[in-house]
Amino acid sequence: MNTEAILSEVKSIIQSGEERDKILKQICVVLDREVDVFDWTGFYLASETEERMLELGPFVGEETDHTRIPYGTGICGQAAETLDTFVVQDVNKADNYLACSVDVKSEIVVPIMKGDEFVGELDIDSHTKNAMTPELKKLCEDICKELGKLF
Repeated sequence: MNTEAILSEVKSIIQSGEERDKILKQICVVLDREVDVFDWTGFYLASETEERMLELGPFVGEETDHTRIPYGTGICGQAAETLDTFVVQDVNKADNYLACSVDVKSEIVVPIMKGDEFVGELDIDSHTKNAMTPELKKLCEDICKELGKLF
């Protein structure tokens, strides 16, 4: 896995001029294809109609019941509220984890900011404990910085 090559491909997708949701879906496909430990890759977007609510956007992986998440609820809601990246290496030890699948062992959630405004987040689940290396965290954060330009 070459994170520089992945980031370069993601930048090309962002600059493609396609519509936002198509770009987000293509990024999910790239991450799913290139990173073996990523088993569910998707985006939650700040609701345009309801304050302090996340809505499921494009994703690759199993269907999820969590299509709407209030800010502050679960890891995704916590990231939306604090604007911090959350890395959970063992979801069984996180008391605020919203279980999407019994197979999920670790998770990373990275906010997407347009300037000072929270617009969404990248959410990735892994069926492997301790899957979120510093290198993968940096890759996800770099992707989200690039995505801030898209919104």
